[in-house]
Amino acid sequence: MNIYLVQHALALSKEDDPERGLSEKGMADTRRIVELLAGRVGPARIVHSGKKRARQTAELLAESLNSQQVEEMLDLDPMADPGVWAAHLAAMTDDVMIVGHMPHVSRLASLLLVGDANAEVVRFSNAGVVCLGRDEAGWSLRWMVTPALV
Repeated sequence: MNIYLVQHALALSKEDDPERGLSEKGMADTRRIVELLAGRVGPARIVHSGKKRARQTAELLAESLNSQQVEEMLDLDPMADPGVWAAHLAAMTDDVMIVGHMPHVSRLASLLLVGDANAEVVRFSNAGVVCLGRDEAGWSLRWMVTPALV
């Protein structure tokens, strides 16, 4: 099983958009990532926090990754307990993409990889994707890509 952890793309300021939708740069960065990933990854579903910037990022990713299921889920907010999603993932077998926020995605990656949500194991970037894989030995970092690389 693979999980793809995504920090939402760059958003507008609260002054420009109180709901903090994606900026032009955020949309462009996400499209570059999608071009790279299309045909290479195909999560069964993409979940997001429901915040506008996460939803828009998830929808852009879903357009080209052939993910029919894009859904808002609880416990993906910035300060949510990463243990909740660690437990959800323990029961899953299908690949899933999680589009969320800092520090939650970083804390979830750390919890899965080293058992300590407070250890910063992976440094995320807006619109970047981190792939973690699970096998009988546990979770491992498979790869990561950031807009700066594509």
